[in-house]
Amino acid sequence: MGIFARYVFRQTAAAFLLILFSLCSVVWIALALRQLDVVTTQGQDTFTLIAMTTLALPNLMAIIAPISFLIAALHTLNRLNSDSELIVLTAAGSTVWTAARPLLLLAVFVTIGLAIITQLAQPWSFRQLKEYVVKMRTDLLTQVIQPGRFSSPETGLTFHIRERALNGELIGLMMHDTRAKDQAQSYLAERGVIVKQDPTAYLVMNTGHIIRRTDPKEPPQIIAFDTYAVDLDQFEPQGEDAGEFKPRERYLSELISPDPDCKICMVQSGQFRSEFHERFASLLYPITFALIIVAFVGQARSTRSSRMESLVLAFLLAAGVRLGGLALNNLVTASAVFVPALYLLPIAAMALALAVIKGGDRQRSGLATIDKIVEALAPLARRVVGLVKRQPPGARPT
Repeated sequence: MGIFARYVFRQTAAAFLLILFSLCSVVWIALALRQLDVVTTQGQDTFTLIAMTTLALPNLMAIIAPISFLIAALHTLNRLNSDSELIVLTAAGSTVWTAARPLLLLAVFVTIGLAIITQLAQPWSFRQLKEYVVKMRTDLLTQVIQPGRFSSPETGLTFHIRERALNGELIGLMMHDTRAKDQAQSYLAERGVIVKQDPTAYLVMNTGHIIRRTDPKEPPQIIAFDTYAVDLDQFEPQGEDAGEFKPRERYLSELISPDPDCKICMVQSGQFRSEFHERFASLLYPITFALIIVAFVGQARSTRSSRMESLVLAFLLAAGVRLGGLALNNLVTASAVFVPALYLLPIAAMALALAVIKGGDRQRSGLATIDKIVEALAPLARRVVGLVKRQPPGARPT
């Protein structure tokens, strides 16, 4: 790259990293506040809170990273235009591709990062998060439940222990479960212990009774046992996909060739299809954003009003394309007919941007083509700009 290309790449990359870090920090804080009850009510340490909220970030970075690149590229080109650097380059005979090449190179790097996140980091983080959830369920009885107190980790489930031995054994255990609408059952045991067996854990009770009532009009059933084990997985909402990885928790090879005996693969075949195609379609958006930005903001403009309108239009078009992709992803879940549209949308946006760039490359007629597009959409841009910054009555744009 030349000196100017390295300058644009460095400025855009620095802005991209700053915006990405800022947005990720805001999202992380929001997640931490939502999961604060992990520390306050479920007896977990601060490290568990930090780990759980951090592991949720890769899932959001697939959307945050392209938006961060979009904002960073808009900021860089707008600053180059404001400082008249694009005007000087245009006067020196440079084309719009002089500023476009470093942006496209950075877009390729962002695409590579997205591929690593969606194909490797995201499934790994979801699986690690699932292990933390299992650990929290296991620690529920060993840390949170206090001797002599009735504890309700969730609605319809109550625990009580008389005391806890030094080795962690629970003495005088009572568990009352009314979560199922068709039955209520109580477990009474002299002793209980938590046994971990990956990927789950069990509460093993010794010498006790199970009191089960299925009909209020009928007497309860009383079952005596010497040893009885309760799967702690039932402490969370159960479904047909219990114990199996969801689509976002699977690596690409598991999406392509799922286990033939996988029940969730048959029940949620649409979600598997949309997850597979979204991982590839999302890689097109950084390059699409770069071309849209170059098409609308890459040309030198001498007035502040036209620059602002171009910025707003570029952002609205790019955001609209991404939102359209998310909407199409939901349609792909319902029907495979919409799979081609998931790829055609960003490709069509690329083609439109390339047509605008080709028509406006240094030629006056081309500049008129861009001006016509901006002029046609200017009323919408002015409304958005007016919401952000209201000019005093009678003021003229500089």
